[in-house]
Amino acid sequence: MGTTTSTPGADRVDAVVVGAGLSGLYQLYRLREIGLRVTVFEAGEDIGGTWYWNRYPGARCDVESMSYSYSFSPELDQEWEWSERYASQPEILRYIHHVADRFGLRGGVTLQTRVTSASYDGSTHTWRVSTNTGRTVTTRFLVLASGCMSAPKDPGIPGQNRFTGEVLHTARWPREEVTFTGKRVAVIGTGCSGVQAVPVIAERAAALTVFQRTPAYALPAHNRPLLSAETAELKARYPQFRRAQRLSRGGTVFEPPTGSALAADEAERTAAYEAGWASGLLSGLLRTYTDILTDEEANATVAEFVRSKIRSSVHDPQTAEILSPRTFPFATKRPCLDTGYYAAYNLPHVSLVDLRTTPIETITPRGSGRRKGNTPSTRSSSPPASTR
Repeated sequence: MGTTTSTPGADRVDAVVVGAGLSGLYQLYRLREIGLRVTVFEAGEDIGGTWYWNRYPGARCDVESMSYSYSFSPELDQEWEWSERYASQPEILRYIHHVADRFGLRGGVTLQTRVTSASYDGSTHTWRVSTNTGRTVTTRFLVLASGCMSAPKDPGIPGQNRFTGEVLHTARWPREEVTFTGKRVAVIGTGCSGVQAVPVIAERAAALTVFQRTPAYALPAHNRPLLSAETAELKARYPQFRRAQRLSRGGTVFEPPTGSALAADEAERTAAYEAGWASGLLSGLLRTYTDILTDEEANATVAEFVRSKIRSSVHDPQTAEILSPRTFPFATKRPCLDTGYYAAYNLPHVSLVDLRTTPIETITPRGSGRRKGNTPSTRSSSPPASTR
């Protein structure tokens, strides 16, 4: 897709926005609405931001679809139909394209253009913004909507450039389909991207080895298709729901807890945690008690509850223990939503390497990674370092 040009005279505009993801497109819409001339610069070949770049298998939002959407247009709320409780990356990207077309936003976006510098002139109260295409724009307002996930990190593992197989990064996934069938695959990292990708890759690969440094707290998403009746019910109360979202902490609407985890007896506490676990919500367990994030002892009760769920899901006790977080309190890092993640480790062709005890030393050209230490991976020997 080629570069979209802005309006004539855009070398001097009222506002420059960097990034054409969800935030950048909304800034374009809102700034235009108040009468400003706006130019958006986007490094990618298309709009979408993180939902353009992160197209890896299993990528989906961990906030419910009917909440994770624009709220500025009541008409848009009624028009768009989400298919799942938690929308996948392709569906979210279709939604973003629909919004851009619906509100005529594409003409304000210059694609395949990266901002290289921005300097402020205090005497004129303007910004001078330069790009990698040689274009320079003077603007009164500069809005950085480049996002916190716009720069992928190279793992920097020795030997990775000598690897003769296919190397993929979840934040720079190719637009064409990637085939895993019949291949030996390694996934390095078990953050949210790894938790989402592992079950999907495990369904297709001949062998999958997962290299984990720090285990995540992964909660079940219980994702499913949305029923027409529940969609209609929420659409009927969307205006009230949107108002409640704006008044909420973080955009999620719920009744805050009132009791202490330590004040509840074990049976009552377990029942509350079971309900939170069954809710399929990222914050389901945090909604149970007031002191989970303020008291270490209270936090330990919910952390152990999650570990007990891991032990009941993963058949091999050694694998279950490696997957159990013990080095940081629950929810002090963002939890992940799980769709078949723990169950994937019960498959005979899936194995796990604990990098805390056997860190990767190097990657060889043929993919037999050499690891420091003597502790083997669970159900694995000489795992690959990527796909081959």
